[in-house]
Amino acid sequence: MSTLYTAPAKINLSLRVRNKLREDGYHEVDLLMAPLDLHDTLEFHNSRTTTLLCDSPGIPTDESNLVLRAVREFEKHYGRKAKQRITLTKQIPHGAGLGGGSADAAVTLRALNEQLGTQYDGEELLEMAAALGSDVPFFLNPVISRCTGRGEIVTPLPELAGWSSPVVLLKPAFGVSTPTAYKALTCSRRHRTVNYGVQRVDDLTLINDLERPVFAKFPVLGLMKMWLAEQEGVRAAMMSGSGSALFALTETPEQAQAVASAAHEAWGASLFTYCGRVNPQ
Repeated sequence: MSTLYTAPAKINLSLRVRNKLREDGYHEVDLLMAPLDLHDTLEFHNSRTTTLLCDSPGIPTDESNLVLRAVREFEKHYGRKAKQRITLTKQIPHGAGLGGGSADAAVTLRALNEQLGTQYDGEELLEMAAALGSDVPFFLNPVISRCTGRGEIVTPLPELAGWSSPVVLLKPAFGVSTPTAYKALTCSRRHRTVNYGVQRVDDLTLINDLERPVFAKFPVLGLMKMWLAEQEGVRAAMMSGSGSALFALTETPEQAQAVASAAHEAWGASLFTYCGRVNPQ
């Protein structure tokens, strides 16, 4: 018998990078992260060995994949082999700043805990998640949260639990390396035609400090952001995480659909688009 789990994507409604560089080489950050109704699916089935299958070309299924890394991290605490056949069906694009790999890893930890009956508590799962990556802890309980430290200190924000918005995502065919974006923070230039400043929607303050280094390396992303901001019904437009995905919050789902259609005409058929909701209720 197999069991299905869903792993939601996220966007960064705010991403601030502090000047302080930690001893572990990471930057101190202050993030506002929110889940989307876009998700991957993982199917777990008891097996004699641990294997990972994936339907998406270009996604590795060896030990470099965060799913298998999560299995190995779990096994360190379990003291035995987990022995699961895991089938990963991807909907979240890779290299987009939407947290797909981190979400898959967090769901793997939760699934193994349930499938094997180990009953690790939240703190124990959090320790495993933090060892895998800065975004992974958020996905253990994917609700709107403030994430600090290197991103692993997650504080849910119940005052924003009821907030939601239609959203449209755009992602070009290329991805962006997160380490490369952070390394260029102090040596990249601003494009005069791009608005990097604060945007406000309802009671939220939106800004992304990684836009400057990423747009310097990939100017088309800056152009796409400003194009998004000019579309009818768009309340705010920004890059998510280190990119390459951009998002726009709209007033209605119909406006999000109209923006997605116009984006294909403006930027080409290879552009990935998705219309859905931030923080689906």
